[in-house]
Amino acid sequence: MYKKFVLSLLLVIGSCVGFAQTNWILPRVAETMFKPVTFHITKYGAVPDGHQLNTRAIQNAIDDCSKKGGGTVLVPSGLWLTGPIVLKNNVNLNLAVGATLLFTKDKTQYPLVKANWEGYEQMRNQSPISADGATNIAITGKGIIDGNGDGWRMVKKDKLTESQWKKLVASGGIVSKDGRLWMPSEGFAKGQDMKDPGRITPDRDEAHYQLIKDFLRPNLLVLTKCDKILLEGVTFQNSPAWNLHPLMSSNITVRNIQVKNPWYAQNGDGIDLESCRNVLIENSVFDVGDDGLCIKSGRDADGRARAMPTQDVIIRGCTVYASHGGFVVGSEMSGGAKNIYVSNCTFVGSDIGLRFKTTRGRGGIVENIFIKDIYMKDIPGDAVLFDMYYMGNDPVPMEGEKRELPKVQMLPVDETTPQFRNINISNVYCNGAKKAIFIRGLPEMHVKNIKIENSVFQSDIGVDIQEASGITLNNVKVFSKNTKPVIDIINSDNISINKFDYAKETDLLIRVAGDRTKAVTIQQTSYGNTKVKAKAELGASENSVQIK
Repeated sequence: MYKKFVLSLLLVIGSCVGFAQTNWILPRVAETMFKPVTFHITKYGAVPDGHQLNTRAIQNAIDDCSKKGGGTVLVPSGLWLTGPIVLKNNVNLNLAVGATLLFTKDKTQYPLVKANWEGYEQMRNQSPISADGATNIAITGKGIIDGNGDGWRMVKKDKLTESQWKKLVASGGIVSKDGRLWMPSEGFAKGQDMKDPGRITPDRDEAHYQLIKDFLRPNLLVLTKCDKILLEGVTFQNSPAWNLHPLMSSNITVRNIQVKNPWYAQNGDGIDLESCRNVLIENSVFDVGDDGLCIKSGRDADGRARAMPTQDVIIRGCTVYASHGGFVVGSEMSGGAKNIYVSNCTFVGSDIGLRFKTTRGRGGIVENIFIKDIYMKDIPGDAVLFDMYYMGNDPVPMEGEKRELPKVQMLPVDETTPQFRNINISNVYCNGAKKAIFIRGLPEMHVKNIKIENSVFQSDIGVDIQEASGITLNNVKVFSKNTKPVIDIINSDNISINKFDYAKETDLLIRVAGDRTKAVTIQQTSYGNTKVKAKAELGASENSVQIK
């Protein structure tokens, strides 16, 4: 089995050789192995009626299994109500067909614990399922794990119909003063009004965290500093915050799972790999309220001090539906991310397709990312996005929402300056997007060395490149509705466009702007479809663009 897996892994890597030559050691994901012994939770007193709380029975089964050398803890078909449980060494938690592990709405069952949220150490409610420092653990089977997240999350009015909103408000909870946000309790509302309310600081005592306990939502599954992890076959759904959060863990296999959240679920990410290494995610489906497949590595000074990049990751054969991004890096990427391969994935209705986001203050380097064979449909925002001005907002503005453009200024480069560089993308086919490609770097730190090739985009707006260097578009077709211009380049340099195709009857093919724009070339391209080939303005020299 292991040899077969390694062979398939090498085949995937081999298919990526065309992107670039690499000199790093290929990842080998060590697999889990369990003793052929089964521990039935019913023998420990568990009752599948959806009413009796089975926390102690399930935990006792897990503990006993681990103490006796490991094996499988079986959750048979039924509705099993439980509080938070902790996985232990050498335990495979297996959910049979028809089994639903339903986590209780009773928040008193979730004690406050030291945890990690969005890259910071914080106090949070204990996660429904967690493990810390465990080795050789798994969650497998055909059942459902339900986090009962609706009782934890706030909801934006703009994301519901009028009747849904009225029903939610009538159920209880608190509505914000502006009438646009529903919150489940007063404690949540108090936390919402504070800055970093969960941060662990010397001036905060137990009373502070208890006051805002409802606000400190847990992630559904958190695996911290664990090794040899398998998630296979199970449906994870309705998480209070993120669904799956492997943190500082290694040798992770995620295969044939489904991850589901309502599309309005605030912070309802699919999977967030944070400071992890040696990971395979394959043949899985994500339909969630925030980012789908997400790479993180800590936030700002905390993430840089941890200094643990997410690296050596293979993602293949996955489908992402509703989400803020299909495949995402950031915005908490302060420890860096590198050596990541993504292939044969489909994004349908994701706000952004390929989403790289960061902001000043993060620091960290994202590099050596190889992406191929990506299929997109009905993308409300950008098909491909690199943005170093991440604002923390939903990627697609709500109706009537006004946003200001960031102030552009040159700042000194230091350890807080983030970097995106050396990223190859090929064989992307997008049928419907607001914008095909958006690249926006910082004046002091451009997005660098991005290659996009052999791709076709159908979009409202074409290509927008700002503050970038070493960008290559090779054999790219962009059929945009807006052709004034198709390609817009601002304060960027060393931009190479080869074999570019675009819509018929185009008004302006390429516009260059800004006095720092230089060395833009476009060649091996037919110009019969355009009224004006190029225009230079706002300080850009006409010599900055060469058409061959």
